[in-house]
Amino acid sequence: MSEPLRRALVVTVSDSVSAGTREDRSGALAAAALQAHGWTVSRATVADERAEIEAVLLAHAGTVEVILTTGGTGLTPRDVTPDATAPLLERLIPGIPEAIRMLGRSQTPAAILSRGVAGVLKGSLVVNLPGGSGAVRDGLAILLPVLEHARETIAGPVSHD
Repeated sequence: MSEPLRRALVVTVSDSVSAGTREDRSGALAAAALQAHGWTVSRATVADERAEIEAVLLAHAGTVEVILTTGGTGLTPRDVTPDATAPLLERLIPGIPEAIRMLGRSQTPAAILSRGVAGVLKGSLVVNLPGGSGAVRDGLAILLPVLEHARETIAGPVSHD
């Protein structure tokens, strides 16, 4: 029996990273963690522009099992990642961002201000993570233990015997 596909895309949403003026620490952290857990990871960077975020999500949904975005989940006018993501999702998974916010809150009260969303788009799990490295670590602590089960159940029926 062949090994199941475990492909992920990490999308860094950042004006400064996309312009090449800042290093992409959060995207690198997410990619390294996924790779350490057996995922084949590709990466993309887009500016904080709704159309660019939508385009990368639509281009890759259905071609990878997981899409993680980092950045653009806050309250500034340029933070549009959830606004670009939510209308595209076919099924919401509110427990993921709720758990990430609650874990983050144990480190900093401001974590509850993240507006990230999660859900399914064309068979891919899509999760918005905040852009800070600490927030990405929190997100990965929530996601990694359930990622395989999410991949399996999104792909099709699972026996619960």
